[in-house]
Amino acid sequence: MTSFIQRILAMTAVTSCFIASCASGPDKEKATENNSGKDTIAVAPPPDWIKQSNVYEVNVRQYTKEGTFSAFSSSLPRLKEMGVDVLWFMPITPISKADRKGTLGSYYAVSDYTAVNPDFGTLEDFKKLVREAHAMGFKVITDWVANHTGADHKWLATHADFYNRGKDGQPIYAFDWSDTRDLNYDNKELRDSMTAAMQFWLRETDIDGFRCDVAAEVPADFWKQCIADLKKTKPGIFMLAEGDNGELHRAGFDASYASDMFQHTKMIVAGTRDALTLDSVLTREDEGFPKGAIRLYFTSNHDENSWNKSDFGTYPGQSHWPFMVFTQTMRNGVPLIYSGQEEPILRAIPFFEKDNMDMKHFRRAKIYKTLLELRKSNPALSTDASFKKISVGDDKALYAYVREKDNRKILVILNLSPKEQTIQIKDTSLAGNPMNIFMGSKEPISVGLSFGIEPWGYIVYEY
Repeated sequence: MTSFIQRILAMTAVTSCFIASCASGPDKEKATENNSGKDTIAVAPPPDWIKQSNVYEVNVRQYTKEGTFSAFSSSLPRLKEMGVDVLWFMPITPISKADRKGTLGSYYAVSDYTAVNPDFGTLEDFKKLVREAHAMGFKVITDWVANHTGADHKWLATHADFYNRGKDGQPIYAFDWSDTRDLNYDNKELRDSMTAAMQFWLRETDIDGFRCDVAAEVPADFWKQCIADLKKTKPGIFMLAEGDNGELHRAGFDASYASDMFQHTKMIVAGTRDALTLDSVLTREDEGFPKGAIRLYFTSNHDENSWNKSDFGTYPGQSHWPFMVFTQTMRNGVPLIYSGQEEPILRAIPFFEKDNMDMKHFRRAKIYKTLLELRKSNPALSTDASFKKISVGDDKALYAYVREKDNRKILVILNLSPKEQTIQIKDTSLAGNPMNIFMGSKEPISVGLSFGIEPWGYIVYEY
């Protein structure tokens, strides 16, 4: 009763992928202070449409040979067929030329918050793309860089007090982001201007929300007021924070990065931790996050692929597969797929230069489609479905859990080890005749049943 089709998928689909990169260097985040005790601003709950949804990150520059909105639009039918729901576009704003890194610069060095990068097309081109995406049922969010601007943003000339400055009076930058300049959130006019710029995109292009870059570097009390204003401007938007702390949710974000969990999955693959370490992450999350906080799970994104070569470098051999399933089925989770993971791309694509992904084969598209369609059709994988850890053998190697909602149930069994393991069914609640979604057939499950699972194997049963 081993997962034969899973092994076939693993053999026929190339085991890794790669994509691009992020800001101007590895993101580092510092926790923001919680002002929620004094602030009574009411923030709307997450939109219902995100609960069984997914996010697909679009790197416009590298996605096609042309690197334009118009060229990307030809991929919409394919992505819809694969099951993608939310398109997250990396920053589409113009890139500063001063202190630019590489030939084309970082998306995250913004020179104008209310304009479009001319390399991608025009504002009307983007609006047309959003209309086409909406007509096909997609939601669209864009990347927003509130922590800093590029080194020649127009505010440097018109609003010098919008920036933090060093002892020499010159604008400063954080970390190694030398192509950016740090914004001063002690300035109320800056706060109002930043919110107004975000409202511009909601009103002008009808996008459905924002992914906010290094959100934890921006004061939480700004986000609380800003997000409340944005959700009044367009009710039902989705706000995703790049950050991994509970204060971002208390400030109004609908979802945040499950970065700590991602780091622990890498430790498991490296052999420095075992499967039990995932429980310790969940415990810390329970202690530090509001109940039900939505987390973005991933095996790759532009940062990780650029600087750390995930997923093809992070998850070598067959080890990527169970963690792919994990990101799609975990509690409170919304999964992220990065441009090209469905191909998969097996090289590091430079962030500051042009390098067409040249996708043609889409070897992972079938398994993504299976998982994405399951999420949409079964409420047991909703963000608000219950989660119960199950022991099915060696807990240091096997990680299993049940998700349930509305009398629907999903059982996930993952072998997070490089050795074959034996699954032993002990829990009477698992008895039944569920569908093995990768095998495409029902299998009888009873207490006392024992069967093997291959190294880095994965099984998902739908009851």
